[in-house]
This record gives sequence, C-alpha cells and structure tokens, in this order.
Amino acid sequence: MSDTCSDQSKKTQDGSKTTVIEDTGCFDTLYTSEFVVPKMDCPSEERLIRLTLDSIVPPVGLLFDIPARKVRIFHDDNLDEITSRLESLNFGAKLETTQKSCSTEVSKAKASAKANETHETQILKWLLAINGLMFVIEIVAGWMAQSAGLIADSLDMFADAAVYGLALYAVGQSVKKKLTAAHVSGWLQMILALGALSEVLRRFIFGSEPVSALMMGFGLAALIANVACLMLIYRNKESGVHMKASWIFSANDVIANLGVILAGLLVAWTGSQYPDLVIGLVIAVIVLSGARRILQLKS
Repeated sequence: MSDTCSDQSKKTQDGSKTTVIEDTGCFDTLYTSEFVVPKMDCPSEERLIRLTLDSIVPPVGLLFDIPARKVRIFHDDNLDEITSRLESLNFGAKLETTQKSCSTEVSKAKASAKANETHETQILKWLLAINGLMFVIEIVAGWMAQSAGLIADSLDMFADAAVYGLALYAVGQSVKKKLTAAHVSGWLQMILALGALSEVLRRFIFGSEPVSALMMGFGLAALIANVACLMLIYRNKESGVHMKASWIFSANDVIANLGVILAGLLVAWTGSQYPDLVIGLVIAVIVLSGARRILQLKS
C-alpha cells in the first residue's frame, strides 16, 4: 500500500499532520485513509471491520492487507465517524495517512471486492449442486432402504441446498440482507427438521425394516460429499453471516453422515430397526440445533 501522488497535509483527529495527496485523476471529494490495525491478524477481524463500517453513510470502500495489519478506506468527509467506529472494536486501529484518492487505488478496491464476490459465488454454486444432487439420491435411497436416518439426512441436504441458494442471493448484498438470508435459511432448516421428526415417529408406530447395506453405502457417499463442501467453504467461512451459516450446516452434515453409517452397522449387527430410528431422531435434533445457531447470528 504505497502513496503515489504529490505531498500536501491534512490534520487527523489528534491534530498531527498526515500525508495528503493531490492527483489530477482523483474523484471529487473522495479520500483514502490508511489505518494500521495491530490486532487484525485473521479474517475474523476483517469481517468485524466490514460489519462495523457497512452501515456508514456515505458508504466506504475497503482494501485489506492482513499480513501488514493495515486497511485502506475510501471515503468522503466522514473520517471522524470511521475512526470512531474502528476504535470501538479495540483492535488498536490508528490512522497513518490520509490522501485524495487516486482513481487507480479506488479501482483496485472495487476489483478486490468484485473478485471476492465472484469467488464466493463459485463456491456456493458448487455447494448448491452437490447438496441438491445428494438430496435426490438420498431421498430415493431412504425410501428403498426404509431408513428414517437416510430420509432425515436427505431432508437435511435439501435444507442445505436452500441455504446455499439463499446465500447466493446474499453475495454482494448489504450485511442486513445477508443476515435476513441466513435467518430465512435457519427457519427453513427448523421446519424440515420437524418433518424428519414426524417421519421417525411414523416409522416407530407403523414399523420398518431398514436395509443396512444401503444405509452404509449412501451414508458414505453423503459423507464424502459433505467433506468436499467443508473443504470448499473453509477459506470463506468468516466472510459474512451467510457464509458462516453455510459452514455450520455443512459441519452438522458430516456428523449426521457418520451417524447414518454407524446406524447401518448396528442394524446389520442387531437386526433391529431401532438404531435407524435413533439416528433419525439424532439427526433431526442436530438440524434443529443448527437452525437455532443460525437464528442467533447477529451482524
């Protein structure tokens, strides 16, 4: 993050002078301020800074350099409010320079934001495709295997597909819209979890004969799919509440898949339907817990 224009001066809040830059290609009253943030050492701090400055008016542009612990902010005449909000995070933020924004720097910030949105979109499309396909496969396998566990897991996959669809909508939107999308997905997950509970109850009352081989085979396939989802989303899990929701759902799914495989082994060993019913119940409870966590997310 280097300065490229001729030198003038502009006073900061404490009265000291900072570098101010004039450039014939600058925007009208748009400034660039560079802050050093000593405690910004991972994407979690970056996310909190983005959330803190998201609702500021006029809106600001952000360009992060986490290894150097610096953030460059593109703004109008609202430096005092920006500084106050950054200081409220207690990350040790301190203003280093202020300058009139060169068009190349603003373009770089916009390109960075666009690249991040494009990367998120690509990840979410893959997650949506994987979970949508596994929902179809598992719901069919669940009915064939008479397995409450597989059916519950397939409904979980369907909920996740809906989550990723909503998260796709949230990419590039305001934090408020991202939070709304996450909450909608949480309510949807809760509804489907209640549906899974009713299926467990129905099979408990009317009986079933789960096929252990199908349970284990399709449970393993779902496990592989969800591990792939976790690997895809790992680097972006802190980039917004919509991505955090996606991470929570995928992590829950891995636990559920392991449960289905274990239940299949127990069904084969005992010849009883009860391991399948128990895992169906457990998956439904896990889904409900994940929904609760999503609904508790705040901006």
